[in-house]
Amino acid sequence: MQTTSWRQGVTRYQWLVLLVAWLGWVFDAMDSTIYTLVLQPALQDLLPFTPGAAVPQAAIAWYGGIILSIFLIGWAVGGVAFGIVADRFGRTRTLVLTILLYALFTGLAALSSTWWHLAVYRFLTALGIGGEWAAGAALVAEVWPEQKRAKAAGILQSAWAAGFLVAAAANFLLRHRGWRLMFVAGVLPALVALLVRLSVKEPARWLKAREQQRHTDAKPGALRELFAPGLLRSTLAGSGLAFVAVFGLWGATNWTPTLVRSLPDLQSLDKARVGACVSYATVMLNIGALAGYLSFGPLADRFGRRAVFALMCVGSLVMLPVTFLTPRDFGHVLLLLPLLGFFNNGIFSGFAIYLPELYPTRIRATGAGFCFNIGRVLASTGPFLTGFLVSALGGFGRAASAISLIYLVGLLILPFAPETKGRALPE
Repeated sequence: MQTTSWRQGVTRYQWLVLLVAWLGWVFDAMDSTIYTLVLQPALQDLLPFTPGAAVPQAAIAWYGGIILSIFLIGWAVGGVAFGIVADRFGRTRTLVLTILLYALFTGLAALSSTWWHLAVYRFLTALGIGGEWAAGAALVAEVWPEQKRAKAAGILQSAWAAGFLVAAAANFLLRHRGWRLMFVAGVLPALVALLVRLSVKEPARWLKAREQQRHTDAKPGALRELFAPGLLRSTLAGSGLAFVAVFGLWGATNWTPTLVRSLPDLQSLDKARVGACVSYATVMLNIGALAGYLSFGPLADRFGRRAVFALMCVGSLVMLPVTFLTPRDFGHVLLLLPLLGFFNNGIFSGFAIYLPELYPTRIRATGAGFCFNIGRVLASTGPFLTGFLVSALGGFGRAASAISLIYLVGLLILPFAPETKGRALPE
């Protein structure tokens, strides 16, 4: 029996909107990843130690953690602020502005002469990265057909894995040219902003909502509306789930390179070969992540949003301790990392699908941006908490396993989260 492809009925313009939003997210991920790839050589140059002398690893870890936390806070601020901007002034205009913002300040980071210069530039970069997520998620949700929206959002989230691979490729190609040129390469997303400006118009849903607001007292992007009786449950549940996912990722999974470097069978290798092993491991993690991103939408359409969030939480709860405590060799780790990436990273596709479904058009980007990002401020403590747990529990494996308990909080939140499967976007 012949089956109809889910792609049937999608117009060329809807594919174009998904493409430009996807490209924006690819470079969003690229510019957010650049820092982690050049952290060591950048701080080796920028920290105030004797020129030419090796900077202690403890100093690099301390200042690197500070910059990362500042980046996460900027991401949260940008996500909330530009969500409001997107509701008031339009999704497309905000998408262009935020892409230009993160591209410009990623490039300017190449001019840093001290570590705090780099911290300031990364904060400003993060404002655009956080805001671009909110505008892009709302844009795709409002342009694509109702019954195909979840699959489109899953494709959109896959841009994160693609962006990481682009950053890794740039790092490989520019590996002999210094860390500053990597930041200069981060200016390339400005070309995507031009593409958005020339080819994408504001969604009809947003234009209709704006016209209706001219005849009422309702204001677009009003944060207080997120806590009104009809939306409070959605806001608390969405924010809580996003906090769990972000905390688990930054508090545990992002320590994967440390796990790999500590494996007994790699201790006799030189630094270059160990570095190559770290790269292979990270690629395997992101292969699993890509599968998770693309699977969330179809699974959510079949079983419901809450059921798939529960699957991802349970999978992360199990796979973090299995991955960080049981391996005895590098090959074992390579087998486990795709499974960890599927659950621990794949859960993020759910937010691009679920959060826009919780709010009416006039506050959709505000609500999605707030929920996805407000918990990021608290989650910024994750790397520091992990550092404390390493000392208290005696190793990264035990620390990451302790962090995995955060997914129990996600499972406790889910019974209170509204189910949106099969519902049209609220007007």
